[in-house]
Amino acid sequence: MSDGKLNYYGAEKQGVYADDPSYPGIHTPQDMYRAMLNIWCVESCAPRLRGEWSEDNKTVGQCSITSFLVQDIFGGEVRGIPLEDGSVHCFNIVNEVAFDLTSEQFGSEAEKLCYDGRELQKREAHFSAAEKRQRYELIRSKLAEYCKK
Repeated sequence: MSDGKLNYYGAEKQGVYADDPSYPGIHTPQDMYRAMLNIWCVESCAPRLRGEWSEDNKTVGQCSITSFLVQDIFGGEVRGIPLEDGSVHCFNIVNEVAFDLTSEQFGSEAEKLCYDGRELQKREAHFSAAEKRQRYELIRSKLAEYCKK
């Protein structure tokens, strides 16, 4: 992850630009990804996945909170891919462009994820869990601080 490459699903796609000017320097998903590499941390990781989080795998457990923050900045929809363990992996669709800033957590398995025709995810349902709302607020405030630099 630290090689500076854009290693997420949809990184090569163009045509998505920020709607919210509150985050200076964040104009494209590529900008957002680079910023998030400095922001994702074990505290923002889903509690059940913290044992898997590392500096080399920062995207673990960050999908829903990141996807809703992306939605705040770029608009569009948050969609979900059902996983074998019963959980849902979230990603974004903006201007008909699908991208997933946290796909790296799946390693080579990410190639097997199907992003077509996935169910719309509701912010209210995800944030009904207080800990998830707190993790979202953490990365949102960290991104605002990062953008002030």
